[in-house]
Amino acid sequence: MQAFELSQLLDAHRQGDKLYLEFLRVPALSMGLYRLTAGGIDPQQPHTEDEVYYVASGKGMIRVGTEEREVTAGSIVFVAAGVEHRFHSITEDMSILVFFAPAEYTQAKA
Repeated sequence: MQAFELSQLLDAHRQGDKLYLEFLRVPALSMGLYRLTAGGIDPQQPHTEDEVYYVASGKGMIRVGTEEREVTAGSIVFVAAGVEHRFHSITEDMSILVFFAPAEYTQAKA
């Protein structure tokens, strides 16, 4: 069994210098913790896999394609592969669990 505690993931993330910390990877799925600071910029580009965001804490906005909505702790957002998206107008530091299916970058062409 692989099991994770959000508090431990947050500690591990703080020790690194990247916005994203992958903590699980199997062929059909990968998971990570994405952290964005209030007033920060989300630099991501569309992914080649479907993904789900679960906002564990914080507050901001997300744009997916031409749609836009506020997200707060407890929000869940699905983004289909290849769709332009990003968080913006972040008013409280955000901790976001990210689920990719299949695992991130496994559908990318070399």
